[in-house]
Parts: sequence; C-alpha cells; structure tokens
Amino acid sequence: MAVTVSLVALFGLVLFFLLRSHTLSAGSAFVATGFGFFLASTGAAAPINQLATDLINALPNL
Repeated sequence: MAVTVSLVALFGLVLFFLLRSHTLSAGSAFVATGFGFFLASTGAAAPINQLATDLINALPNL
C-alpha cells in the first residue's frame, strides 16, 4: 500500500518543527522556500495574496 503525502503538508510539517526547535540554518531556508513554492500552487494562493494586499493597503490608515 502506497501512501502519498502532499509536498505542501510535508514541507509545512518540517517547517513547523524547525520553527518550534529554533533551528535556523540553510536547510531551514530551503524548507521555507519549498513550502512557499508549493503553497503558491494550491488553492490557498489567491486568499493569501488578497490578505497580503489588504494588509498593505491598510497600513497607511493606521
């Protein structure tokens, strides 16, 4: 039986544990980049981009 795991979930899980253990290295940067790259190709990309745009547009009104 083959079990497949989404690369987004895999990179997200690894990044979560790296951030929890305060491990910062070149490997952590690779994991964070991979997570962002694969997350951008999911359905979550549009809401994340909209949230970032809304936050940037709200900054001058603070």
